[in-house]
Amino acid sequence: MEGTHVARKDNFAKAEKLLMVLTDMAVFSVCLFLSVWLRFGGHMPQRNLSAVTSTFGYALVGFVIVSVFSGVYVLYNKTRLDLAIITLIDQIIVTGIIAAATFAGSWFAFPRGVILINLVLSTVALAVVRIIVYGVYRRVRGDNRVMCLTVPGQESRAVRNFLSNRSPRHQLTHVVDGHYVEHLRAYLDDYDSVHVSDQIDDATRRQVYDYLLEKEKEIFLTADFQRLLMINPNIMSIEDESIVLVSPFKIPGEYDLLKRAGDFLIALVGLVLVSPIMLVTALLVKLTSPGPVFYKQVRVTQGNREFEILKFRSMAANAEAKSGPTLATSNDARVTPLGKYLRSMRIDELPQLINVLRGDMSLIGPRPERPFFVKQFTEINPHYPLRHNVRAGVTGYAQVYGKYASDFQAKLNFDLLYIKTYSPMLDLKIGLQTIKILFDKVSSQGAEEEGSPEIVLPEGTVVLH
Repeated sequence: MEGTHVARKDNFAKAEKLLMVLTDMAVFSVCLFLSVWLRFGGHMPQRNLSAVTSTFGYALVGFVIVSVFSGVYVLYNKTRLDLAIITLIDQIIVTGIIAAATFAGSWFAFPRGVILINLVLSTVALAVVRIIVYGVYRRVRGDNRVMCLTVPGQESRAVRNFLSNRSPRHQLTHVVDGHYVEHLRAYLDDYDSVHVSDQIDDATRRQVYDYLLEKEKEIFLTADFQRLLMINPNIMSIEDESIVLVSPFKIPGEYDLLKRAGDFLIALVGLVLVSPIMLVTALLVKLTSPGPVFYKQVRVTQGNREFEILKFRSMAANAEAKSGPTLATSNDARVTPLGKYLRSMRIDELPQLINVLRGDMSLIGPRPERPFFVKQFTEINPHYPLRHNVRAGVTGYAQVYGKYASDFQAKLNFDLLYIKTYSPMLDLKIGLQTIKILFDKVSSQGAEEEGSPEIVLPEGTVVLH
């Protein structure tokens, strides 16, 4: 029994992921050429076929890049609906790549009807194949049974997160708040992974770690500041001592320059493309509620520099006249009816492309906060200003991998993780996955109201003391 559970992993092995990519490539290729066949009623004119063949390489490379960085091959935290949504978004983007390739290469014999047929055909075929693979994944890997080690009398964030997680992959089966090692031994065959609270005393935690490592069980730990500091270290040897040289929370200068150049070009093109949407939005804001079209607010960016962020106004013009600075919350009464829609689709954020052109912001980075809250959060956590080592972003790591409703401590961890692991590819990945969260209602909500509901454990969860 133990050997079976140890063999289970959170993700497919690299070879299995490669097999998934190759399968998708085969499905995509068949769909593209089948689209040509359907477009011409079973006959493929040589001129048109040559144009499709010339474009095929670009389309296939674009398909693989978009698929990989959209996270579609990371299945442990996905649902079937997630896969369907990501597949649709990916294929819309790939359709744009094919259209751009045919225009740039002057392959005008590539019929436009093929592009539309392929969009529908490949979306349906890939979604079906991926959902089937997901079913096999769930059957082979099974659920990951999680035991949470907590502290008596204190609410566990880990317990709450495992219970609210939409993915069925991780199942909370045990909650333990005492006699940890004894319970780990007694229920050895009933769990796969263990989340260990940092609030458990050091001596007991060492015993827990030793036992779990001996039994080859997975260990979950909260990514606190000290653990984040240890990401991407350099290992040095001085005489007979091994030393860990930790890297600072900064983006290398060459990457920062490349990032800025990319931001400027994409923001410039983006403003041209979305200008019709911005014009319509500006008219609607003006017609539906009194006050200015744009909302300007002082925020903090790189180097603790203050700037005015631009948004389409989604609240009443005097929203904070009496209350003063207040964080947005779920079901915020200050938000206008139109504002709720603008926020849910992130349309209110479009004017920030102007901030990106100015250099105040980046497309990807930590979301900028107001000076009032920066001061408040810094008093609570002195590491908070480290997020200002990079430009603030229109979207970011916390918005993609966390929840809009997360508190500032959780968002700070995401921001520091982003800085520590930065690469241009990470920006591409976050950018693609940002599109997916536009369809996710949870990610568009404000912070939770004070007083989180009491944790109610589902029936069958074993509580041990």
